[in-house]
Amino acid sequence: MKEKTYYYSDLLNDDFAGTDINTVQLPADYRYFTNNPVRRGIAFILYNVIAAPIVFLLQEVVYGEKVVGRGKLKGYRKDGFFLYGNHTRIMGDAYCPGLLSWPKKAYIVAGADAFSIKGIRMIVQDLGGIALPNNSRGFKNYSQAMRRHSELCHIVTLYPEAHIWPKYPGIRPFKSAAFHYPAETGKPVFTFTTTWHKRKILPGSRTVVYVDGPFFPDMDLPMDKRKEALRNQAFEAMTERAKNSDYDKVHYIYRPKTGEESAS
Repeated sequence: MKEKTYYYSDLLNDDFAGTDINTVQLPADYRYFTNNPVRRGIAFILYNVIAAPIVFLLQEVVYGEKVVGRGKLKGYRKDGFFLYGNHTRIMGDAYCPGLLSWPKKAYIVAGADAFSIKGIRMIVQDLGGIALPNNSRGFKNYSQAMRRHSELCHIVTLYPEAHIWPKYPGIRPFKSAAFHYPAETGKPVFTFTTTWHKRKILPGSRTVVYVDGPFFPDMDLPMDKRKEALRNQAFEAMTERAKNSDYDKVHYIYRPKTGEESAS
């Protein structure tokens, strides 16, 4: 594989997903759940019968993925928890949580881009996508949905770095606000850190995913401190695991914006 170089100027906001999707505005009353038994049955078949076997093959064959520490999740799946991962791939980051949560379904908070492609919004929802609002009017509805997921003992995944940096070897800064819902509900937090490595025989890269936790919110702390403590625990665990990455074909170089670029 040829070496790839990305130039960044903003660790928090630069994005290298390269999807070029025309994002639509999600309605304030976006519907997160359905009571339609037919729709729910279709979603069950789509996720468990069709998607799950394909995902397993893709992760094993395409990424050559290995998971370390999956046993830490045992005993917590029944009551649900929050998963936090680093955002280094487009499709793999949609697949990995399902392997970790199996046999339960993994729900994944995703940006409006994932719900903006005509004809597949319903499929994304049925596969566990939770739409992150892209306007302030939708956050009340979103918050109610996140609390409902917690009440239903679901496993919910968030990528606190927010933006995709392909095969990035470190952990980028993320905010404590991403930990609001476990801090509010008392649900445990687990992290899963994707690390990148050169394949021994086949060309390209493979991934090793490290699971850490559980991290519990200290309910005696004020909410802001509670979120910050969870964020710090998650960040430290992920940063330590990310040191295991040793793939050297992708490089990230800091290049500050010029005055003209900043104004545009």
